[in-house]
Amino acid sequence: MTDSVKSMLPVDVERALLVGRVWRAGTGPSVVVLRQGQLIDISAHAATMAELLERADAPEIARNAPGDALGTLDELLANAKAGTDSTRLLAPNDLQAIKACGVTFAVSLLERVIEEQAKGDPARAGELRAAMQECIGDDLSAIKPGSPAADKLKQDLIARGLWSPYMEVGIGPDAEVFTKSQPMSAVGFGADVGLHPDSKWNNPEPEIVLAVNSRGEVRGASLGNDVNLRDIEGRSALLLGKAKDNNASCAIGPFIRLFDEHFTIDTIRNAEVSMLIEGADDDFHLAGASRMREISRDPLDLVGQVCGKHHQYPDGFMLFLGTMFSPIKDRDAAGAGFTHHLGDRVSISTPSLGTLVNEVQRSDLVAPWTFGVRALFDNLARRSLPRMTQ
Repeated sequence: MTDSVKSMLPVDVERALLVGRVWRAGTGPSVVVLRQGQLIDISAHAATMAELLERADAPEIARNAPGDALGTLDELLANAKAGTDSTRLLAPNDLQAIKACGVTFAVSLLERVIEEQAKGDPARAGELRAAMQECIGDDLSAIKPGSPAADKLKQDLIARGLWSPYMEVGIGPDAEVFTKSQPMSAVGFGADVGLHPDSKWNNPEPEIVLAVNSRGEVRGASLGNDVNLRDIEGRSALLLGKAKDNNASCAIGPFIRLFDEHFTIDTIRNAEVSMLIEGADDDFHLAGASRMREISRDPLDLVGQVCGKHHQYPDGFMLFLGTMFSPIKDRDAAGAGFTHHLGDRVSISTPSLGTLVNEVQRSDLVAPWTFGVRALFDNLARRSLPRMTQ
């Protein structure tokens, strides 16, 4: 494997169960597993990723199921931005709902309140950040959401005039859960991610994404970029849909790593997610990290808030767990903070999952999203692949 391929894979790739999806030229989307550097099409055993995650024997299928050899990752990466019928990697999820949890870290909570107070104006962010930190200090990072101490802090913040909807979901009993993107709309490793053309203040959000089946069982995890438009959401929390769900605004990949004896929910709880932003037009570099042990709500608690007797997901769901990385380094002017430039290269990584890499473009200029659920089912029928196996 080349160095670029090695860097996108887990450090213990030889024992990792990595499943994903590729577009096969002349065929269509196919479920694959990576074995010894080779991609093997296992669609005959599970026609969709949603179906594979339903099966109790998913790890056994990943290890041993026969299938067509499609070549190496090196060969597919060259086609990341090629034509629509080139063999290339896709986002590893398909029919699952794509959900996300917000303000699950104290730092990101502060930044959301700052966005709200700034009303979408990045020039005010620095002043507001200093004022917020002077008033609150480190209180938020030590507060358990929904606890008596959290309620006391809430009353103090109300008295100071600092309470907001973001504070409610940050330290209150109920997490923020929203629909990040639509089934089949996420882009994968190497594809462009999209910014709404109206946005002038925006950033990536590096996150771990859980792969959950219809029974609420976490079967594995991947990496994700919850592309964020700070100015649009900052104008009003009710603009969350416009800020979050746009063409190519959601990246997931490169693979889903299935849970087994080597990779568990405890691996996620102790993970550190790193991000590197590299500018294409200004030599800008910004690096940071999120330590999952600093999350305010346990990942399984977040899963329980998404699904249960109150809400079912028959096709399962992908769940972004949130980020503590809110880039504030000045880029274009003193005090203006960070915003993307077109062409930025964003790399999100953690040792157990590898690296997700995407470049930034406008959502109206990237490849349009045209292949949805109806197209998938028509494709599976033409290939005589089962839509659901028993």
